Amino acid sequence: MGSLENERKTTGWAARDPSGILSPYTYSLRNTGPEDVFIKVICCGICHTDIHQAKNDLGMSNYPMVPGHEVVGEVVEVGSGVDKFTAGDIVGVGYVVGCCKNCSPCNTDREQYCAKKIWTFNDVYTDGKPTQGGFSGSMVVDQKFVVKIPDGLAPEQAAPLLCAGVTVYSPLNHFGLKESGLRGAILRLGGVGHMGVKMAKAMGHHVTVISSTDKKKTEALDHLGADEYLVSSDTEAMQKAAESLDYIIDTVPAFHPLEPYLSLLRIDGKLILTGVINTPLQFLTPTVMLGRKSIAGTLVGSMKEQEEMLAFCKEKNLTSMVEVVKMDYINTAMERLEKNDVRYRFVVDVAGSKLDDQ
Repeated sequence: MGSLENERKTTGWAARDPSGILSPYTYSLRNTGPEDVFIKVICCGICHTDIHQAKNDLGMSNYPMVPGHEVVGEVVEVGSGVDKFTAGDIVGVGYVVGCCKNCSPCNTDREQYCAKKIWTFNDVYTDGKPTQGGFSGSMVVDQKFVVKIPDGLAPEQAAPLLCAGVTVYSPLNHFGLKESGLRGAILRLGGVGHMGVKMAKAMGHHVTVISSTDKKKTEALDHLGADEYLVSSDTEAMQKAAESLDYIIDTVPAFHPLEPYLSLLRIDGKLILTGVINTPLQFLTPTVMLGRKSIAGTLVGSMKEQEEMLAFCKEKNLTSMVEVVKMDYINTAMERLEKNDVRYRFVVDVAGSKLDDQ
């Protein structure tokens, strides 16, 4: 466990340069402060953002960098001021581990939009040291940014919910899109997209999956329960679906035209962007103006929404479809993820990889 007095170390897998290739890296963890929770990582999901950051796609990466922000672990030790968790609890950590706690977003349960938020990795913590993520043996996290994993939800199933799950739940919640009977669509069937289908269906929505090919049609309709499948390159089908949707959750993490999808929205429909893209997107303003349509962005979710989302998933028995891998497969997994070759989320078995025993 390590005492409060002695420096604590852990081993993670870090990128050293924009090649994005990860390899073992041992580093120090801060001692458990009054508000901190010391967590032994059990597993961690792999998200496209991990790749973007590891490869410096956004031009802001610092190395060495240990990615990972869909973290599930066991509480080993808590600080003197921690009242929400005790040793032995199974908990989760998402993409944010710090905020100013004083601004308007922080005071209104929107701390993920705090101008001084601190990312789980590739950022600098309040002590001046770099933050490192969940592809590691252990983490120390402020209790505010730790969430209890509901009993009965397996760690490998819970991990993707902490980013992919809440990334879908938050806009549905914020934009008032939780009511039954809405017609929505999920653009791209990947880690975020497959959870979007499941959550929207559980809310009673008529759900269409939009993809560039028909390759995932059977999976979308038969395995995930989508109501319709629309191939974006099928001009006739796209025209037939015009002005039929209340919302589209766009999960594409690369450049793509917006106008074909804006045409699918009804009056006051919303196109909600969730993918991190490093090139500008374009559209003609009349495609928005003539239907009073909105293009919006959303960033993960608040801690309140994390708790609500996990409770919703437990109530509705919603789980992620995952492929569990060991840490020594991480580079291959990230290569496959870039090619969308996973159904639908990789989760690293960190505990089984015995990083801190190496």
